[in-house]
Amino acid sequence: MKSKLTFSTLIFFLFLAFALLANAQTKKTHHMESGFRNPNPQFQKKGFWSVFVWQWDRFFLPHSLDAKSYPEFPVVHNDGKALQTNANKLSVTWVGHATTLVQIDGVNILTDPIWSERCSPLSFAGPKRYTPPGISIENLPKIDVIILSHNHYDHTDLPSLKQLEEKFHPLVLTGLGNKKLLLGEGIQNVKEMDWWDEVKIGSLQLTFTPTQHFSGRGLFDRDETLWGSFMISGKQETVYFAGDTGYYSHFKEIASRFPNIDVAILPIGATEPRWLMEPVHVDPKEAVRSFQDLKAKFLVPMHYMTFVLSDEPLDSPVPRTKEAMKESGISESALIPLKIGETRFF
Repeated sequence: MKSKLTFSTLIFFLFLAFALLANAQTKKTHHMESGFRNPNPQFQKKGFWSVFVWQWDRFFLPHSLDAKSYPEFPVVHNDGKALQTNANKLSVTWVGHATTLVQIDGVNILTDPIWSERCSPLSFAGPKRYTPPGISIENLPKIDVIILSHNHYDHTDLPSLKQLEEKFHPLVLTGLGNKKLLLGEGIQNVKEMDWWDEVKIGSLQLTFTPTQHFSGRGLFDRDETLWGSFMISGKQETVYFAGDTGYYSHFKEIASRFPNIDVAILPIGATEPRWLMEPVHVDPKEAVRSFQDLKAKFLVPMHYMTFVLSDEPLDSPVPRTKEAMKESGISESALIPLKIGETRFF
């Protein structure tokens, strides 16, 4: 009896060892016990104190935005008619900030939609919209899918999402951990995704891909939900939406898995001061470097000219991007700096 128990115990521990080994092999390195982390092991996390120091300096020291009045930017008031009748052409429309409408294979996809006047937990305070949305929600074609890169207020805007839910009832794709928030706000069709997860919609494949950023909607939920970017692969064309990201090797990894990217929608704003923003926001030079890593055909810039979130002059991102492309030997024809509300058909 004693030897039988010993043999059973041995079998149990062997089974446990194999199970632990299998779990160790399949555990994803960006998963942590209470949230997620970036692929870059050298990522420098900036917290509340860094933001406090930045705001203190802005209040007491002069900076570039103090020296000049804010410029005016052209906005194309899109009536949506060409979008509503577009059945199969690839198109990208810039609504403002990180909000774009991508039409591909007859499917209408909104990225990080925000129509609100402020990107803030408060309706009466926080960063205020500097330029209006280029198209109203009423003039949009039927929205089939919404993709959310992460849960910051300027990318996951609950009032806009509730309006879109009421009008279109779209599928919402988002990173792990965000479903509870969205369901609680009445968003009904939500699917969470991990990095490299895929969702099929008709002829499209949507893949959630890595970025270098962070998440959080309050003081105590940092990195509890997953951030990322999206690859939208159609029958013939492929569109990449970066969301928010710092520069790292993940762009090359994405390109190795998706070698034929037609359009890369990349952020070029909210970049200064670099000591604070560099880990999580590419500047124009890094955006161009990312574009080169992705080996895409066209670069559509976003994440600028809509909210005042940083210290660089509001009219500087596009000229700086053009200069970076020139320095890198890239034809300026590869850059498509849409006006807010403008549509480009490919």
